[in-house]
Amino acid sequence: MKKNSVIKRVFSLCAAVSALAVNAADIVTENSIGMELARDIANETVLACRKDGYHVSAVVVDRQGLLRAALRDDLASRFTLEIAERKANMTVLAWTDSGQFLKARPDIRQELNHINGLIVMEGGVKIVSGGYNIGAVGVSGAPGGDKDAACAKAALKKLNERIEFAIE
Repeated sequence: MKKNSVIKRVFSLCAAVSALAVNAADIVTENSIGMELARDIANETVLACRKDGYHVSAVVVDRQGLLRAALRDDLASRFTLEIAERKANMTVLAWTDSGQFLKARPDIRQELNHINGLIVMEGGVKIVSGGYNIGAVGVSGAPGGDKDAACAKAALKKLNERIEFAIE
């Protein structure tokens, strides 16, 4: 009887250890944008638009759509912050610039616009480092989403060296 009890305990222990080993492989690590880079992208985006005479807000989110940095230019409407964040979130959801998604899928625009935190409009640009999608920047306030996106792209171009080498 004791032998069966010992064998059952050994099997239980082996099962528990093997379950831990299987779960250890389930740990996920990911590359995402850091605070300093997010802050600098938002800042450079606002400055790029200001240089063209536009007062905008720029919001940077990480690859999960979590807010990392948000800046509103002095004369930008307060609503531009929310719109910029929603554009960035749309970019993260689609993993393509929001303007490209808008052109590719106009058929589901209205449905997606009803989802809290999303808006299908041009002005969201993905941030890629070392082949990884690490976040997105959304811009709102320029007279047209194409101009919003241009400001974001100018900022990403200016910070390209930091972005490309952010992933080791």
